[in-house]
Amino acid sequence: MCATCGCSDDAGVRVIDPSSAGHEHGHGHGHGHSHPEPDRTVLLEQDILAANDRLAADNRTWLAARGIHTLNVMSSPGSGKTTLLARTIVDRGRTLPMSVIEGDQETIFDAERIRATGCRVVQINTGAGCHLDAGMLAKALHTLAPPPRSTVFIENVGNLVCPALFDLGEAARVVVMSVTEGADKPLKYPHMFRTADVVLLNKIDLLPYVDFDVESFTEDLTRVNPRPEVLCLSATTGTGLDEWYGWLDGRES
Repeated sequence: MCATCGCSDDAGVRVIDPSSAGHEHGHGHGHGHSHPEPDRTVLLEQDILAANDRLAADNRTWLAARGIHTLNVMSSPGSGKTTLLARTIVDRGRTLPMSVIEGDQETIFDAERIRATGCRVVQINTGAGCHLDAGMLAKALHTLAPPPRSTVFIENVGNLVCPALFDLGEAARVVVMSVTEGADKPLKYPHMFRTADVVLLNKIDLLPYVDFDVESFTEDLTRVNPRPEVLCLSATTGTGLDEWYGWLDGRES
C-alpha cells in the first residue's frame, strides 16, 4: 500500500510474459505471507480520494470567489515544465498577473528559477510523496496570497501516474510531453491524458534527432481523450509559444 496516496501495490496488477503465445499464467503460492484484502484496499482509496475531493471543492470555491484562474501543470520529470513557465512569465507577466506554486519531492531549485524571473512563488516539498493534493494546495495558497483576477500555475511533482488522481481545485489541467520521452505515453499512462484539457508537446526543436512520431502520438491521444488540443512548441526556442499564449488568453476570457 502506498502510504501517500493509498494506491495498492498488489490490487489489479497483471503480470504478463511477452514471450508467451497470447496467454497469461499464474503461479502457485507456497509461501506464507498475506496479501491486502481487495475490498479494504478499494475502500481506503475511495476514502482518501473523497476527502481530497471535498478539500478541492473548497479550493475551487475560494479561487472562483476571487477570480483566480488556476492551472495544474503535470508531466513526467524533465519534460520542460519549469522552462515553459519561466518563459511564459517573462513573455506574458506584464499583461497577465501570475504566480507559481512549485511541487517537488526535495530541493527548491525550480522555485529559484521561477523567482529569478521576478514572479512570486511558493515551494511545496512532498518528501516521499509522489503528487500534490488539495490540502497542500490550500496551505500554499494561504502563503502565496495571490491577488484577485490573477493566474496561478501549479507545477505538480514530475510523475505521470498519481497526480492525475488528485483534484486540487484547479480550473484546467495542462499536460506537458516532450518528444524525448517516446510517443507511446498516452497509451501507457491513459488516466493522465484522459484528464487533460490541453497537451503541450514540448522540445519539437529536437524532432530531427529523436525517434518520435507526432502523428502516432496524436492518434493515440485521440483514442484516450479526443477533447484536448495538442500544441506543438519549444519552450527553449520559442517556436509555437504564440499558440500556447492564445490558449491561455482563451481560458482567461
